[in-house]
Formats: sequence, C-alpha cells, structure tokens
Amino acid sequence: MKGHGNKFGRRKEAAIAALLVEKNHAEAARVVGVDLSTLKRWLRLPEFIEEYRRARWEVVDQAYARAQQNSGAAVLVLLKLMADPATPASGRIRAALGVFGIAHEALELDMETRVSALERATEGSKSARTR
Repeated sequence: MKGHGNKFGRRKEAAIAALLVEKNHAEAARVVGVDLSTLKRWLRLPEFIEEYRRARWEVVDQAYARAQQNSGAAVLVLLKLMADPATPASGRIRAALGVFGIAHEALELDMETRVSALERATEGSKSARTR
C-alpha cells in the first residue's frame, strides 16, 4: 500500500487490512472506525479496488508458497495412509489417487518446462537467422 501523505490515506489502508482478516464488511468497518456505508463507498473507488485486489493477491500468493513449502509433508501423509492396512479402503483409494494426481501434475510441469525451453530455443534461432 502507499505511504503516508498520499491521497489514498491511512484509514483506507487500515480498511484493506481489516477486509483481509475480518469476517465481513461490517466488522472491518467497525475495526477501522468508519461507517459501513463509507467502507462500501470506498469499495467502489477504482484506486481502492486496485489496492484491495493487490493485497488479496499477496495473501493468496503467500498461502500458495506455504502450501508448496509443506507439500513434501502432505505427500508423506498420503503415502502413509495409502500403505496403512488400518486405513479404510476408501481412504486408501483417495490417498492413492492423491499421490497419483501429484505425480501427474509433476509430469505436466516437467513437460511445460521442456516446451518453454524449446520455444525459447526456437525464438533464439529465428532471431539469429534474421540478423
């Protein structure tokens, strides 16, 4: 969010922060100390919407990063459940499908990486020929 002294304002920055953590708009407005109608009016301002969307994207991006950091542990849990005979059959099947899905996604990511490398190489050879 923008710094002190700009037209965006500290209250609007606080409102965005509150919107990210409070359960609804009314609670966010209460926390910031503005009327709900004021918050709703801000939610129609293009600059407020832009800052709010950017802040929401940052929160989601951080959540994805944390999920990626912990994906190894998640796969271990799935593998343990899949191999444990005490796990009900339906749970073992879901765990196996989860592991299979992760393996499939890894292959797709590998293929995307390889295709991107080929595309870059092709573009490089095209630009070298046109010189």
